[in-house]
Amino acid sequence: MSPKLLLATHNPGKIVELEALLGGLEVELVSLRDLEIGEKAAETGETYRANAVLKARFYAERSRLPALADDSGLEVDLLDGAPGVRSARYLAEPGATDADRRRYLVNQLSAHPRPWTARFRSAVAVAFPDGRLLTGEGVCEGEIVPEERGTGGFGYDPIFELANGRTMAELGEAEKNRVSHRGRGVRDLLEKHGNAF
Repeated sequence: MSPKLLLATHNPGKIVELEALLGGLEVELVSLRDLEIGEKAAETGETYRANAVLKARFYAERSRLPALADDSGLEVDLLDGAPGVRSARYLAEPGATDADRRRYLVNQLSAHPRPWTARFRSAVAVAFPDGRLLTGEGVCEGEIVPEERGTGGFGYDPIFELANGRTMAELGEAEKNRVSHRGRGVRDLLEKHGNAF
């Protein structure tokens, strides 16, 4: 029987990406929903790594399983790296959606000439119930575009254009996982610690 690894996120888009990225591991991937864990970890860290570690440890403790969490964000140069670690909470209005956050970001940039250079950054952490901790990180460079393009992905993907001229939301799953910050972060973790599973 394969050991279990908990994907410590409530975001369905991240679960799909992580399942694809971790498919080669000899582990059984389980979700918070599978374990009926509805609690949310507090993301009080000032860095992606700190938040990834907080979430991984929180869910490893509750599940008694190794737990993989990531924290990621969008850093826009014109905004001094904002929204950064607060990307998912950038527009602090009740009920704000990903589409609302994308519109808000484009509105903030619209008075400035393009290109609106930016990057996605991700930190990935695996916490074990015995206290061991593994981490990796990845970065994906690009720019923000004013018009949404593509139907894939989630979050800021439809307005994040890569050097190939396509937005992250216009990429197929396999291609996105090859170039994305999260894909690079998971590969970094596996290259450094793959035998730890």
